[in-house]
Amino acid sequence: MTGDARIRVGVLFGGPSAEHAVSCSSALAVVRALPRDRYAPVVVGVTREGDFRLVPDEVLEALMTPPDGVRAIDDHLEVVGPLVELRPGRPGVAVLAGGDVVAHLDVVFPLLHGPFGEDGVLQGLLEFLGVPYVGGGIAASAVGMDKVAMKRAFLAENVPVTPHVWVDEVSWAKGLPLADGLEYPLFVKPANMGSSIGITRVVDPSGLAAAVDRALEFDPVVIIEQGVTGREIECGVLGGFEPEASCVGEVTVSGGWFDYEQKYLGTVDPMIVPAMLPPHIEARTRELSIAAFRAVGGWGLARVDFLYDEAADRLYVNELNTMPGFTAHSMYPKVWQASGVSYQDLLDRLIALAFERHARKRGMA
Repeated sequence: MTGDARIRVGVLFGGPSAEHAVSCSSALAVVRALPRDRYAPVVVGVTREGDFRLVPDEVLEALMTPPDGVRAIDDHLEVVGPLVELRPGRPGVAVLAGGDVVAHLDVVFPLLHGPFGEDGVLQGLLEFLGVPYVGGGIAASAVGMDKVAMKRAFLAENVPVTPHVWVDEVSWAKGLPLADGLEYPLFVKPANMGSSIGITRVVDPSGLAAAVDRALEFDPVVIIEQGVTGREIECGVLGGFEPEASCVGEVTVSGGWFDYEQKYLGTVDPMIVPAMLPPHIEARTRELSIAAFRAVGGWGLARVDFLYDEAADRLYVNELNTMPGFTAHSMYPKVWQASGVSYQDLLDRLIALAFERHARKRGMA
């Protein structure tokens, strides 16, 4: 865009994972919130088959100002528009359609959730293209996505986690024993998936096999965790080598756990921000959030999810998300809003951190 001094932010969304729909909602929230006096969004959707499409400006404008003036809580972007490809732009990234450069990206906000977006795959592409991007690097993203590797990293840094075992599809087919030493209820999860997809709560041994088979539909490795009777609380982390932790939020749960339907399809907001917690537990939650972030080598942002056993007065880190849901009603923006950082300020800081990390890496080349 000639004569336009604004930062061109490439908003990437969609992708082939089961979290495609969540990504579409996150992307629209970010596009709507980017201050147009400083940023020019260039929105690129990734189809479920892996094609890149440049979303036309007229589509974005229609979503920015709905005809009836009402924005639904489940508004989302669609992956529509001409096929494009991304190439190194030196600096940044050139967006090409039919061999012609149609846009340029100064920085990328990769809002793909789950495999092929949040697991280091997309981050590797962005590293190859040489463009700054929001969030953790290849290693942090991969460890943050893989629940088995994540727990290993936490244990290495003395971050408390629940008792668990894991199994791959080959070992499962051989009929090897599972869950020995774990107490029911258990939570059976795909090792690489988010948004509670593929997770089953198992209350006795009779349900374990079906739960493992269900999880294996989404990933060839499954983790089985011992359940904790307690409260689900979450904390946001923001920063680079000196990260900060937000206030703590709580998720109200029905049916024993926070499933996909409660997260995204419910009609009642399940989140309490800030959570009503004993001061020492709130302080410990924030401390452990930063410890977990450092354990995976995080950068930029993460949401850290906890289980709080009130009876034992004990915290367990359940998991860390390196690119959490980013809709205006998602937990990550909410806990930072309650901590005095608005949604727009959050975007400003994340984009600045993307440039900082890129500059540090270039300085070492």
